[in-house]
Amino acid sequence: MSFHPNEMQRRARLASALLFLAFVFLVGSFFRTQVLQHAQYVLQSEENRLREVPLPAPRGVIYDRHGQIIAENLPGYSVSLLAPGVDSLRAALRRLAGTIPMSPEQINQAIRRFRRAPNRPAVIFPDASFDVVSVLEEHRVEFPGLIIQSAPKRYYPDGPAMAAFIGYTGEVNEAELGSANFKGYKAGQQVGKDGLERQYEHLLRGREGTRFVEVDARGRVVREAGARQDLLPEAAPPLYTNIDLDLQKFVVALFGDSLIGGIVAMEPNTGAVLALHSAPTFDPNRFIGGIPADYWRALNEDSRRPLYNKAIKGAYAPGSIWKLATAVMAIQAGVVSLDDQMPVACTGGYQYGNRRFKCWEKKGHGQVNLAQAIEVSCDVYFYQLGLKIGLSRLVAGGVELGARERSGIDLPSETRSSFPSTPATDYYNRRFGARGWSNAVSLNLAIGQGENAQTVVNMARFYTALATDGQAAQPRIVRGEAQRERMFQLNDEQMDGVKKALAGVVQRGTAAASQIRGVMLAGKTGTAQNAHDPLRDHAWFVGFAPANDAKIVVAVMLEFGGHGTRAARIASKIIEHYLGVQTTQVINTEGE
Repeated sequence: MSFHPNEMQRRARLASALLFLAFVFLVGSFFRTQVLQHAQYVLQSEENRLREVPLPAPRGVIYDRHGQIIAENLPGYSVSLLAPGVDSLRAALRRLAGTIPMSPEQINQAIRRFRRAPNRPAVIFPDASFDVVSVLEEHRVEFPGLIIQSAPKRYYPDGPAMAAFIGYTGEVNEAELGSANFKGYKAGQQVGKDGLERQYEHLLRGREGTRFVEVDARGRVVREAGARQDLLPEAAPPLYTNIDLDLQKFVVALFGDSLIGGIVAMEPNTGAVLALHSAPTFDPNRFIGGIPADYWRALNEDSRRPLYNKAIKGAYAPGSIWKLATAVMAIQAGVVSLDDQMPVACTGGYQYGNRRFKCWEKKGHGQVNLAQAIEVSCDVYFYQLGLKIGLSRLVAGGVELGARERSGIDLPSETRSSFPSTPATDYYNRRFGARGWSNAVSLNLAIGQGENAQTVVNMARFYTALATDGQAAQPRIVRGEAQRERMFQLNDEQMDGVKKALAGVVQRGTAAASQIRGVMLAGKTGTAQNAHDPLRDHAWFVGFAPANDAKIVVAVMLEFGGHGTRAARIASKIIEHYLGVQTTQVINTEGE
């Protein structure tokens, strides 16, 4: 078969065009691969050859107000394992368990870490002891993917004394990794879990570095140093607090192992928290690197609830320390003055309807005015004052005084205080039904009982307003600008009268056993009924000194502490220590 010359030429031109197009395509592909995508393929090659080993950044050191260390970093070790896949990792962990004891949970945790970040070494022991590291170094040739490196370990020199506010650190969990607050974090990193460590995580975390190791096709480490220039970690800056470490340790020693409760000490003008403690306490150092199962079990089975922060989470009936709130409402509204008496004198109780409401003093206090009623904590006077104010104004006044709010302290998980909402009638109708209550609730509210549960820190905040000019200071543990807000408005004469009445509580009234030589202490005791155990009252005292120019406010609450005088003596010793003066024990009264 022969072709016409023209046909031959046409086919030749077509073949040449096809060859030219193929040549252009090949040249373009080579150009794209060698030039345009050079960096991408180099990176892919590097990723196949190199593995990133994270270098943890030292967390910021935390200091007290005098520059003493509250939280620091010590040298530690972490152990991790490089593996090409889950199956090879599981096999390596099983072999490793023959050398170092490992629980099934530790193995599963390492596998979960690997699945969350397969390009990073799976952390096996985030806080390995020196003994474990020594054994693994001896058997290192058996585990070519093993990575042993130094890692800063969080340490609290006075751990149990700081537990109520410092918190602790732990490994970031899956829920946290999925939240916006932990965007950019990677599996295996240590983060703040509670307290200041969590509240100021964004300041304390530092910047993680990276060390590069070279691996072969099976994921085995062939070179640990010099594979690529390391990216060094950056330590976080220090964090300075308002805590007075000396006072904090003194408070903890006062509570010891026998008392249960919470205490907050703060500067009334700035809100600076000088000390905060919840008793009994625990050692946050035991939480670093994973909480031992037996220690965790012991803490949770302890009926005194050491893990429950009684200073910021516990909400308790305030009892008679709330009488100052009732008094402020009445004075501000013009219902009474500090010199006014009530129609019925105290004879040990007050009859309202078919029920007799008792006074703590069975013999009665006789006829007293408001200032004297504060001094001796006369329930009968405040029952009548509550009725005179009226339920609606009692509830609205409590809400205005922050009785339904958090104090705003810079710690996570603060409990909101509990108090009726407005309008009062709607609140009680919802709670008890339209016919399930009467105005008798006013009597209980007036003396700090009934539907009223306050945190220790919120009562400390309220008393900063009493100690100054009616402006309450927001509690702050970390240094920062003072935040104050108007809580109530009394004139100078009224404010002086309230402070004198509170000083009278210590001079002549229920806290007379807690006087401080050379300093006028002002405050209020409280004995609050315990809803869970009516036979074991909670003891309160909130006070400040000096009365006419307060430098410190202290709120003390003792669970099952009995009379408020017991809490007053503890607060007096705390204030005495802070101001550097001597206490004179006058008389041992037992009352509100």
